[in-house]
Formats: sequence, C-alpha cells, structure tokens
Amino acid sequence: MRAVICRAWGAVDDLTLEHVPAPIPGPKQLLIDVKATGVNYADSIMVAGRYQTRPPFPFSPGLETAGIVAARGEGASRYEPGDRVMAILPYGGMAERALADEVETFAIPDGMPFDIAGAFPVAYVSSHVAIRWQGRLEPGETLLVLGAAGGVGLAAVEIGKAMGARVIAGASTPEKLERAREHGADALVNYATESLTERVMALTNGKGADVCFDPVGGPLFDAALSSLGWGGRILIIGFVGGIPSIPANRLLVKHRSALGSALRYFRWHAPDKLRRSVEELIAWYGAGKLAPYISHRLPLSRSIEAIRLLTDRTAAGKVVVMPELAGD
Repeated sequence: MRAVICRAWGAVDDLTLEHVPAPIPGPKQLLIDVKATGVNYADSIMVAGRYQTRPPFPFSPGLETAGIVAARGEGASRYEPGDRVMAILPYGGMAERALADEVETFAIPDGMPFDIAGAFPVAYVSSHVAIRWQGRLEPGETLLVLGAAGGVGLAAVEIGKAMGARVIAGASTPEKLERAREHGADALVNYATESLTERVMALTNGKGADVCFDPVGGPLFDAALSSLGWGGRILIIGFVGGIPSIPANRLLVKHRSALGSALRYFRWHAPDKLRRSVEELIAWYGAGKLAPYISHRLPLSRSIEAIRLLTDRTAAGKVVVMPELAGD
C-alpha cells in the first residue's frame, strides 16, 4: 500500500510517499480501507517530535480517518468487514490502510459522505467533550470561540448553538468571520483590528462571556481571560499562537477557571462520556444542526501541502486527504 512516511523527527517537508506493507490488526483492532483522513495541526507537531506521544519509526501521521472495515483482529466484534466507519487514531491515517482500536471507531451515519466523516472525529468530538464536559456550557450562556474559522473553531460554533448558547466568534480577518457567521455565530469580533476584551464586554453589556473556547493561546489568551465574566471558564484546546502563562490571581478574584481539555483523556479515562458525545453529535448531524466545512480535498500524494495549509494558517474549516482522489 502507499503511505506518507516519517522516518525521523523534523519538518513536514521531509515526509515521503512510499510503498510499504499493509498493517495487520492486533487484538480488538480494525484494519480500515481509508477513504478520507482529516488533517490536523497536531500532525505537524507529531512529525517534529513535539507531540504528547512519539510513535516508533517509521510511521504515518494522521489522527483520524474514515473508510471501510477490511479486516478485524482477535476479539473485535462490533463491526463487520464492509462496514462504513470513522475512527480516532493514535497515528497512521495518511495511508491507503490504517489501524484503529475498535473502541475508538464509530459507525458512519447514513447520508454522511466519507470526506465529511474523515473530517468529523477530531474537530467535532474534541470540541464537544471540551464544551460539554469541561466547560459545562448551559443554554442561554455566552460562548466565546477563538480561531472560529478553523476546523475545531467552526465545530465549536455549531456545537455552542446546538446547546442553546449565544456564540461570539473571534477571528483575524473579515473573510474568516463571515465563515463563522454562516455557521451560526450570533456576533463577531476581529481581534486583529479591535480589542477582544472591549468588544466582548460591549456585546455582553459588561457581563463578559461564560465560556471561552481557545485553540489559539499565545498573546490572545490574556485578552480572552479578561473577556470572561464572574465564574467564567476558559477552555485550553491548543497553542497555535504559543503557550500562555496563566495568572492565578486573576482566576481567584473573579472566580474563573482555566481548564485543559484533551481528547486523549476522554479516550483513556472517560470512554462513556466520549461515546455519549459521539451519539449526541451524530443526532445533531442527522437533524441538520451540524454542517462540517471542508475547504480542501487533496490526494495522498499532496499530503505535505495539506499539512502546510494548516501550519501556514491559510485553510478555513477542515482539510482532508483522500487516497482515491484523482491526482494520485
């Protein structure tokens, strides 16, 4: 099979497309014929050797995928060969075949195409577990979403609306803000040209946001923290803009909370909550409340370009790699 291969920690440009043996499913694993794999910023971090986990060489990046079950390992019984599934992966999605643990594999609902399914697990599931279980967002509260035109950002906007919240979308260009508005944002703030804190306070009549979903970090974190009201919760999702320092005194004086949320935790320590999140997301998708946006669909041979779209921050929504797409 063909696979995008990393043989040493380094730049994305060092990845190579190679012919390698197909993996063999172990106990309670599934072998998936890949139809679409969502690309994530974390793929570049993993290739550089700076991710939370470091796979053994050689490996393929790719933290999610969708396709058809090709084979099952011993003890895997939930799915049959031929079933359409999407999965959260430790790595390996940028290949023609990928291994997935059965417990982290989910049936693709009727009517959901493979490209959408391949872009669904990381953006939507990671956003949902953060907002539902960590942020404890309630109907009628205000959710501030930073990086609102990215894959996880757009998912967070839609999830906030599905949960009955008022959503303020923050982004750095008018085009990105328009994309967030199209996906349901009630109000917008361009933090490249206006004060995030002042704008949020004006939009909330001085109350501040109840929950902030922050996949950006960096210098923006300080303004986001100041945008929270009493008892506000800021969800730390990622550090595209850098790792911020958290001033504990400012958490204390306004009874605020800074909460990390990693999909890995729910996969390993709260699988019941993970499955409940997936079930709710699938129900919302079926009801038309979620509309995943894919800006680029690229063949496997252009995987480096696909990752670069995210590291260069030029993509809106999700980018997917599709091995059967014309061009390969």
